[in-house]
Amino acid sequence: MSDTQNITLYAAVDSPYPERVRLALEQAGAKYNVIWIDLMNKPEWYKQKVYPSRAEVPFLVYGGPELHPDEAPSPDSVKIPESLVILEFLADIFPSAQLLPSDPALRARVRLFNAAEPSLAKAFVGFFFMGNPLDTLLSALDDFQGRLPPTGFAVGEWSIADAAALPILNRLLLCLRNGYGLLTPEAVKEALDIVESPRYARLAKYVEDNLARPNVQKVWNEAAVKEKFEARMELFRKTGAVH
Repeated sequence: MSDTQNITLYAAVDSPYPERVRLALEQAGAKYNVIWIDLMNKPEWYKQKVYPSRAEVPFLVYGGPELHPDEAPSPDSVKIPESLVILEFLADIFPSAQLLPSDPALRARVRLFNAAEPSLAKAFVGFFFMGNPLDTLLSALDDFQGRLPPTGFAVGEWSIADAAALPILNRLLLCLRNGYGLLTPEAVKEALDIVESPRYARLAKYVEDNLARPNVQKVWNEAAVKEKFEARMELFRKTGAVH
């Protein structure tokens, strides 16, 4: 496939999953267009014309004419949901970006890393929004940190394994440092003190190294994500539901 095809990504500011895709696209130096979806007020046209089965983000369209909101993708275009599948696709169409290592053993490590990632996301949501115990979150962080090499990124050089993990970690730290979620201030302080302790020094260095990267600096917008999280918490306080 040619890397000169039009690329459109349907994304949402507050979701970590399309952010994964943007990190990979920026690392590849790809030209792409983002159509933003408000998950708290999802437009009808998105489900009707773009992603009828689930209407979730991310959703990537590869090929066809340039797209705008309220337009249906071309029948001839490639349409891909699911962030981890999209990351693999991008690694294939942008081989020079080395989103996957050339070494087969390291490629396998990337895929094993990504296969374990849902446990981190589940622990994050469970602790902040479902009342799960702190130990569940810490166990997931211990597992993630334990899989990191002593230095560098998930498998040494930056790869789609890092694109998959970082958006979850950034939101986890954002919630801890701003007290988001359904937690008491005491519970937040206890968790933050542990996560920022020497126990997680390797994890902290991993996040710091990622945040210094140009592709991450182009994509990670902490202020915008914070604004969305605050809107969601305000909605919960008023209605008891977070959409």
